Amino acid sequence: MSKKAFKGVLVGAVASLMGTLPAYAAEETIKVGVLHSLSGTMAISETTLKDTILMLVEDQNEKGGLLGKKLEAVVVDPASNWPLFAEKARELIEKEKVDVVFGGWTSVSRKSMLPVFEELNGLLFYPVQYEGEESSKNVFYTGAAPNQQAIPAVDYLMNELEVERWVLAGTDYVYPRTTNKILEAYLESKGVAKSDIMINYTPFGHSDWQSIVSDIKKFGATGKKTAVVSTINGDANVPFYKELASQGVSAEDIPVVAFSVGEEELSGMDTSALVGHLAAWNYFMSVDTDENLDFVEKWQTFIKDDNRVTNDPMEASYIGFNMWAQAVEKAGTTDSDAIQQAIIGVTVPNLTGGYATMMPNHHITKPVLLGEIQEDGQFDVVWETTGVVAGDAWSSYLPGSKDLYASWLKPLECGSFNVVTGKCAGAK
Repeated sequence: MSKKAFKGVLVGAVASLMGTLPAYAAEETIKVGVLHSLSGTMAISETTLKDTILMLVEDQNEKGGLLGKKLEAVVVDPASNWPLFAEKARELIEKEKVDVVFGGWTSVSRKSMLPVFEELNGLLFYPVQYEGEESSKNVFYTGAAPNQQAIPAVDYLMNELEVERWVLAGTDYVYPRTTNKILEAYLESKGVAKSDIMINYTPFGHSDWQSIVSDIKKFGATGKKTAVVSTINGDANVPFYKELASQGVSAEDIPVVAFSVGEEELSGMDTSALVGHLAAWNYFMSVDTDENLDFVEKWQTFIKDDNRVTNDPMEASYIGFNMWAQAVEKAGTTDSDAIQQAIIGVTVPNLTGGYATMMPNHHITKPVLLGEIQEDGQFDVVWETTGVVAGDAWSSYLPGSKDLYASWLKPLECGSFNVVTGKCAGAK
């Protein structure tokens, strides 16, 4: 081949390669991991959150994506298997090369994933109420901490309904046990006697509630106003509420305030006998704001079902996704270290007419609402805070936690700084 011919071939090859570069660049995506149970006992709650993230990804792509790139959702199913959450998290970060993960519901699933995200410096947005007692540089807690749900709910029952006896009923894992430990200490600080506190735990998927509900009735038959504070999770709620109705336990007799029952769970129940029972959340579908009406319409259009409901963890997913997107634009990158700093102070609209801000402890500001169950499976808001409440990573009511402070702002960058010793109590 002559030099002239070779030069022509070379120029043609270079031109061909150059022509493919824009197409290749256009095909680059920002990968968004979705790590929610689509099977098993928690599928009743988590499947909706998977669909919520898919909707948000689609909506962001319609806006042009982020940093000139489209978003690509990568969905995996940890199947309500807690160790599998860690395995799937590692798969998303190492194999799929995702830039962020939205996932988890139970605290045991989050605890399973946490070491993986910290080892690989991944980003996890966790959208469900939890027990606190944690602050990681790799996790953003967009659900409620106890001071944003459990404590205000107990205050409402104590002050408004004059409750004196307390049943703390939960599923047997870390969130209910730690939350109830905090609530027990809080109630005792308010002068409640130990004999007026009953604590009960049941396994995931528990179905035989007859004897437990009978015990609750007996506990509430002393003449003192009694309430149930429920941290029961997943599909065990269906037979629990059915048994309450079967044994004639009404909201007037022994009100139940739930922390894990929302519109999605109620949509599969006969709610006629549950009217008046309560739930404490930071959002209800019934909230009448323009932002919420738009969100509900967008959700029902996306899911192609005008009867599908929205709920609190969906709003937390919405807030977390929008905070992450804003932090990416602010930082100009999806790099974990950059996002961890850029996201602090980011403020986005919530769906109740206010704003949520990411605090230095990686928790957000939230309003607190108490709602009564209605026959249609919706909630009538009966009480709410006048403003937003900043989430506490560490409880003021536990001896080992009251002196701890979390901030991931430089130069502190500590999730458990002891204000008495002046030292970071755990690994940075």
